Amino acid sequence: MRILSKKQVKELVLYSPQHISRLEKAQKFPKRIQLGPNRVGWLESEVLDWLRLRLESR
Repeated sequence: MRILSKKQVKELVLYSPQHISRLEKAQKFPKRIQLGPNRVGWLESEVLDWLRLRLESR
């Protein structure tokens, strides 16, 4: 299990942090994990699954 930082997610999906946040709120992107008071991350497997679904639906 690997946790991705906000920067790593941004580089992987090529969306701005603001857009990623909007997608999360619309339940169209994996939910973040609160790691500490000022730190969040995403499970790599969930983000990769999300990307796979996007590729399959094109």
